[in-house]
Amino acid sequence: MRIATALPTVLASERRVLEEVLHQPERVVESTAQEVADRVGVGRSTVVRACQAIGYRGYPQLRVALAAELAHRDAEVDYGSSALGRLRADIAALAAALPQMTAVLDEDTVERAVGVLTGSRRLLVLANGLSAPLATDMAMRLTAVGRPADFVADSIGQQIAARGLVPGDGCVVLSGSGASEATLKVARAARQGGAAVVAVTSFRGSPLGELADLELVVAPAATTFQHELERTSRIALAVLVESLVGVVAARTGAVAQATHDRVLDILSDNLAD
Repeated sequence: MRIATALPTVLASERRVLEEVLHQPERVVESTAQEVADRVGVGRSTVVRACQAIGYRGYPQLRVALAAELAHRDAEVDYGSSALGRLRADIAALAAALPQMTAVLDEDTVERAVGVLTGSRRLLVLANGLSAPLATDMAMRLTAVGRPADFVADSIGQQIAARGLVPGDGCVVLSGSGASEATLKVARAARQGGAAVVAVTSFRGSPLGELADLELVVAPAATTFQHELERTSRIALAVLVESLVGVVAARTGAVAQATHDRVLDILSDNLAD
């Protein structure tokens, strides 16, 4: 998971090391740092830097983590090649990956992001493409717990709304790749007005993350940037969105409870017998 978030941003030489770890984990865990360096054609120091780029002190710590992950893989169940078997295998793989999806988040950044969500005078939640439904969902969920938030569907309309933000306002921008040009324009517009921009994405050091005041990186279920593009999934971001809303509700206390009670009244009036 840590490798997936870092691949698009590390140096080419470090990327070769990380790709070796991804594609040959059994071989890497039995190799020294120098042996890995020789195989991919880099210096030993590059192997160490690659490990540090994904949050480890050095190569020994990476080997320990890799050994633990391989032990889990050895215990995986073969669900067969049927359609149902494929579904079960994908869901099992996702379940195994979920605990690691927060590996690159840190306490201070998350707390500051929650502060933007709870403390902003006006809050926009914006996204495009496959991330747009998540932004809609987040805005509705926040509003339902007493933290009014707005979503604008049209990409030009998003830029207009974001440019109207001022200091004291907040803008949450979601993008799996962190590289959607339409979404980058929204982030730039919000920054121009002085709003606090919180980026929610799947890859560290993305163009969106560089524009934002705060960057929440949630490792994707996919293992590589190419996999993210070919088999795009927003499950990790969806989990983060729901969890963040839960934190906001807990922080706002009585306001969230009163709003939730009103929402339940509305829902009960709209359920068929």
